[in-house]
Amino acid sequence: LKGKIIGREGRNIRALEASTGVEIVVDDTPEAIIISGHDPVRREVARLSLHRLVSDGRIHPGRIEEVVKKTQKNIENEIIELGERTVIDLGIHGLHPELIRMVGRMRYRSSYGQNLLQHSKEVARLSATLAAELGLNAKKAKRAGLLHDIGKVWPDEPELPHAILGMNLAEKYGEDKEICNAIGAHHDEIEMTHMISPIIQACDAISGSRPGARREMMEAYMKRLKDLENMGMAFEGVKKCFAMQAGRELR
Repeated sequence: LKGKIIGREGRNIRALEASTGVEIVVDDTPEAIIISGHDPVRREVARLSLHRLVSDGRIHPGRIEEVVKKTQKNIENEIIELGERTVIDLGIHGLHPELIRMVGRMRYRSSYGQNLLQHSKEVARLSATLAAELGLNAKKAKRAGLLHDIGKVWPDEPELPHAILGMNLAEKYGEDKEICNAIGAHHDEIEMTHMISPIIQACDAISGSRPGARREMMEAYMKRLKDLENMGMAFEGVKKCFAMQAGRELR
């Protein structure tokens, strides 16, 4: 099967790489092919195209180009549909079509194992709740929360921090100054000039540091629970101790 994917003198694999813009690594690992590339959408296009080609059995340069084009069109439609569904679910109105598209692209990006779209939706809801509690504009906070990481999904990858890039994109597509500042300031790259900016920063940190949200946190999380249990065991007369509810309770 790997021979069919590579093709005579590597023609098939070269055609696949040229069409998708990713690198296909075929090594000695049994039943596995590695798809390497910076753009998560391109990786997904390559994965689905490869799956369709293998299922179909007809693998040649002409067929590869046809399947990749069809897959790209399907993914693009899926991205727009997902972006529209997300803003409707959150009750956000008047978002520029290009920003809606970028919201859809978030589905294919993750940060330390945490899906970017789920993280952004979480930040949006938390920000709206916190803003409402403080008597601020909950709708603006929710909008800024959803858009705070759009700089991560811009396909051109310029040499800019994602918060600054996200702020520039929000300005370009007509977002309010408060929202632009909240996006640009959530990693302290610019000064916070509006009240919703620290709310977005706090909610971003809450969502990212939630136990189990990100892969790298698991080891530290388990160590913290163990330390809490050891702390309880240090008291005289305690034979067993269990940390419950993510460390909020010791029994």
